[in-house]
Amino acid sequence: MTASTSEPDFDVVLLGTDIGIYALARAFHERYGLTSTVISRVVAGPINWSSFIETVELGEDAQRADTLAALERVGAERKAAGRTTLLLSNADSFSRMLSEQAEWLSQWYVVPAVDGPVLDMIADKIEFGRVCEELGIPVPRTLVQDFGTADDPGWTPDTVDLTFPVVAKPAVGAAYEGLRFEGKNKIYKVDTPEELLDIFARVRRAGFRDRFVVQELIPGDDTAMRSITAYVDQRGEVTLLATAQVLLQEHQPLAIGNPAAMVTTPYPDLMEQAARLLQHVGYRGFANFDVKVDPRDGVAKFFEVNPRIGRNNYYVTAAGANVAEFITGDLIQGRELDQVVVRNEILYSVLPMFLLRRYLSPELKTLVKKVTRKGVFHPLVTHDSLKRKAYVAAAKANYVKKYATYYPRPTDSGF
Repeated sequence: MTASTSEPDFDVVLLGTDIGIYALARAFHERYGLTSTVISRVVAGPINWSSFIETVELGEDAQRADTLAALERVGAERKAAGRTTLLLSNADSFSRMLSEQAEWLSQWYVVPAVDGPVLDMIADKIEFGRVCEELGIPVPRTLVQDFGTADDPGWTPDTVDLTFPVVAKPAVGAAYEGLRFEGKNKIYKVDTPEELLDIFARVRRAGFRDRFVVQELIPGDDTAMRSITAYVDQRGEVTLLATAQVLLQEHQPLAIGNPAAMVTTPYPDLMEQAARLLQHVGYRGFANFDVKVDPRDGVAKFFEVNPRIGRNNYYVTAAGANVAEFITGDLIQGRELDQVVVRNEILYSVLPMFLLRRYLSPELKTLVKKVTRKGVFHPLVTHDSLKRKAYVAAAKANYVKKYATYYPRPTDSGF
């Protein structure tokens, strides 16, 4: 990356409360010394007690209108003070909101929102699969269940012509995030047709009226998963590419699929495919892909792309490519940055090491031993307050209970 002649002077406002938001705030603090403002309904553990985060708490019952009102108030204050303010989010529903409100929000903020039609395409797992097939990028075989007419008394789900077990998940995450019902999962591993019908019945009763995708289950455990993170600047150039092998994912129902430990490793073919897809659809900003290597043929199959930087974005910063530099150089400084491909191998993990090792093969234990000579990189571990250190210690300990409950030993499916 070309060195800058002067440091930019700007503010950062973030929407959300998870470790991905903390990692973003940390990146801006480490690179530019900034204190970010985080707007959220509650101030949860990942962002609490931080020396480089100021919080605006809206309350548990806050709705979209409350968030927009807070954004207007905070943005107007910054503008009156003559400040340039960058606005970022890291959730599907917020990505949609920023896209829809980008023109209005631009009165006060620099808003890196994805254009509506592009977001509709890229955030929809069905459209994503169609584009992948058009470009010759492998994807799992996928069927669609539409709940659009599920209010009709005689509505019944379509027949699923796939071999069970299968995977079922909402086609658009933003349409599913706000639902509340017993047994809700982020992703469902479904063993029988009867189980799938039961899931569809519960989703229907909860008021879901969008689409679900039902996909063939790609065998292999968590270590077959790959993560890709990219940034596309306003010229349409891909200026950041980073990939990692997942070692272990989270397995509690509402967090299934989130990597808990990864080793950054360059996968040139996956980087090329991701970059080609993003440029083909005219994407701008950060994107994060989920991919799995099919052991039956060795082909890496693309599952989805998240129209945001992703919960585990700190693996990129930890590997030496501070994510704040790419969006700052592009949108704040207006600079044309050279492409950075992350090649440094590091271990990203939110787990106690003894717990991670329990799930690794001898070969991966050897790899982890090698890369941990550089340290273990945890997004929440910083030289911060004692309260934060206590929270991180408790969070690590809690993973022992979570894995004992939801994933006591590895399975071939990774679920």
